[in-house]
Amino acid sequence: MKTLLALCACCGICFYVHAQTFYLQANLEFPQINFAMDEIQKALAAKKINVVVGNMRDETAQGTSQIIVLSQKNDAVDEMLASYNLGSLPSLGEEGFSIRSKGQTYLVVGGAGAGAMYGGLELAEMIRTDKLSENLSLDKNPYMGMRGTKFNIPLDARTPSYSDMSDAGQKNIPEMWSMDFWKEYIDNLARYRYNYISLWNLHPFPSLVKVPDYPNVALDDVHRSTHDFEEFYTLQGRLYDAPEIVDNYEVVKEMTIDEKIRFWREVMAYGKSRNVDFYIVTWNVFDYGTQGKYGITDDLDNEITKDYFRKSITQLFLTYPDLKGIGLTTGENMEGADFEEKEDWMWETYGLGVLDVFNSQPDRQITFLHRQHQAGAVDIAERFKPLAEHPNVDFIFSFKYAQAHVYSSTTQIYHPEFVEEISNNDLKTIWTLRNDDIYHFRWGAPDYVREFIQNIPYDVSRGYYYGSDQYIWGREFLNTEPSFPRNLEIVKHWYHWMIWGRLGYDPDMSNQQFVDILGAYFKGVDAQQLFDAWQEASFIYPKVTGFHWGRLDFQWYIEGGKSRKGPAENPVGFHDLNRFISLPPHAGTNYVSIPDYVENQNVGSGMKSPLDIADEILHHSDQALVGVDNIEYIDNKELRQTVKDIKAMAYLGKYYGHKIKAATHLAFFRKNLEKDQQQKAIEEANQSAHYWRVYAASALSQNSNPLWTNRVGNVNWRETFADVVNEINNLGGEIDITSADLPESGDVLEAEAADLHNYFIENSVPGSSGDGYIQSGGAHRQVTWHYDASESGLYRLTFRYSMDWLEDDIPSLQIDGRDRDFSLWSTGSRNTWAWDQITVEWSPGAHTISLSPERYALIDCLQVEYVGK
Repeated sequence: MKTLLALCACCGICFYVHAQTFYLQANLEFPQINFAMDEIQKALAAKKINVVVGNMRDETAQGTSQIIVLSQKNDAVDEMLASYNLGSLPSLGEEGFSIRSKGQTYLVVGGAGAGAMYGGLELAEMIRTDKLSENLSLDKNPYMGMRGTKFNIPLDARTPSYSDMSDAGQKNIPEMWSMDFWKEYIDNLARYRYNYISLWNLHPFPSLVKVPDYPNVALDDVHRSTHDFEEFYTLQGRLYDAPEIVDNYEVVKEMTIDEKIRFWREVMAYGKSRNVDFYIVTWNVFDYGTQGKYGITDDLDNEITKDYFRKSITQLFLTYPDLKGIGLTTGENMEGADFEEKEDWMWETYGLGVLDVFNSQPDRQITFLHRQHQAGAVDIAERFKPLAEHPNVDFIFSFKYAQAHVYSSTTQIYHPEFVEEISNNDLKTIWTLRNDDIYHFRWGAPDYVREFIQNIPYDVSRGYYYGSDQYIWGREFLNTEPSFPRNLEIVKHWYHWMIWGRLGYDPDMSNQQFVDILGAYFKGVDAQQLFDAWQEASFIYPKVTGFHWGRLDFQWYIEGGKSRKGPAENPVGFHDLNRFISLPPHAGTNYVSIPDYVENQNVGSGMKSPLDIADEILHHSDQALVGVDNIEYIDNKELRQTVKDIKAMAYLGKYYGHKIKAATHLAFFRKNLEKDQQQKAIEEANQSAHYWRVYAASALSQNSNPLWTNRVGNVNWRETFADVVNEINNLGGEIDITSADLPESGDVLEAEAADLHNYFIENSVPGSSGDGYIQSGGAHRQVTWHYDASESGLYRLTFRYSMDWLEDDIPSLQIDGRDRDFSLWSTGSRNTWAWDQITVEWSPGAHTISLSPERYALIDCLQVEYVGK
């Protein structure tokens, strides 16, 4: 079965210059094809080209220019291929496609509706990037068959996900019940070539189904807790239903269980219209939401619980005709049970529950995912043999390929034994690809992802799902300059998510194609320059985490520089120089640990010393900063924020590069007590502190902070700076942190030239930008700047100051008489200048900026930069 699409300009010359109309013809009964046709229409409209759309049966465009989409290979397709002398086509899977062109006619043939959609999306991209040509010959079949997302779904306070105890979880509970959210999410997954969503929840059934014999378990309405949460909760998903959590709540949406069922049926049907399947994946055994009704508990020996689970599984499939499959995890709340007991329980509930489905729906096709988690693959397959051998069941494993950090090494080391085991038994797996590294900043390194995917063992692979446990990729909530409504995370991080989806479908997709996409997305930018700088900054993540390897999410989070207290081996969770010495590199890298390097400085052929790695990280940072230095982003807020993210990642790299050097010199000093090694450690620690301060300021300029996460607790960049500075004292050194220059171009308004109330001007601290500075603090002191804005739009205000107080100062900041949230915080010492920024929207004309700090600080200047509409 094949699907065909053909495109031709109405006149026989280059359509970008002269064409007035395109005729698009399709079998419009297929929603996947409709979606692709909409994308093509948008691409043509952006080129100012008229579009006429018709059905395959229309005669409007016969003998003229046309786009035709067919749902299957038939005589008309063969005739069209023959009429344009395009010959035969290769074998295409359902998601495969071919594109051919003859003159100004373009033909797309899909193996099925899904392939036609992907081919149409590819054609739309060619239109946007000006890459259509008269002699196209492109054939694609997906490299990885299953390309999905891991989505920990916070359905309700009573049926939490593993990630609910976090800002991301609590903010996104309402979004999970918004059709607008799911339509936009699914549309973008289709564009990025993902074909399934796995929804992960500890016990979702009360929020999704009415179970026969247990009807009162089903939950009406959507609850969110109003409890003042603690910072840390158990890592095993337990006690999320404590009375103080579930009994104190707000109703974020009124819905009966029947309305919930209709909602999720609509969501799954919409996914199907975009070739995006749905899976439900659980951890076990949890009884959240049952509230002890009918005697249900989380006791493995409770026969009522087994019966309830079995019937819940069956009802899930009977309720949702478009649900593709189910997955399970053993071990999270099965403490004390051995392997046999765990798998017996899973078989008697999940296994038999799926088999029961076929009593009512004998033709139903179901995919069954069993995580290889605290259990052996062959033993699992034997216990689930009736499912594995059932003709209507696709039984596959799931394996955590890179632990919690795909951004560590393109060569992973945890799977060989598992691969050998399933290879010898003709079993297949999908791979869990966990990103518990990148939440804040827009990331993008196709070269890393391409190599990573190509290194995954292909013969045993069915595909992968990509996502997080410490974060929920719903609607973003951190941007201090949000759009309204706020963007979805995968829209904000569109390039990041597109890279994983597109390279999973086609790892041969070239860097030039990514450059072209960036050029079309950010019009007018030097796309090659942006691509290179973005990739350089993004390489910092795997280099740092590959060297400093905390394999699980609670053991290391790079953007916060911390973990939980235990893995950090200190009371605050901050990863200090001691931990950078003691924590070894990822075994899949060629990196030498600091202790091994200090013991034997001959690192060996092909190996890299800690100082080598530090230099590589610093080089990536420098190249990124140089690369974005002259990118113009006026009137393009997203490009401005992207450049800012690239800079933030680069500054983070500078922090870690110098920190690794400081840790290495400290280790040498401890071994040989050479004073020059101690001095080098102090110098590098001061440099490291400088870049953490710049990193934090840059990140804070467009991100709310602190961020509460469910794995490492509160991520507070300001508080972490105090830990960074304290390391210098611990080394026995003087705090000599380099001052930060003003980061952008713009008009500099000196504090000493402003309107001053109860201030006096000083110049004893070097490094100020003008003739001096003013000393703030105390009652009734205020500095007021005046600025004439030449045009309406956004202006970035950068305050340069010095403050050695460890506690934050929340001064009075008034802009045109209105209060604005703003904080001054430690710069490390009185002699160190640093900056912080906010963005304001101004109309043309005169404006005032008045600042009244409470604590003593030195105020150097205010820089004002116009950044666009």
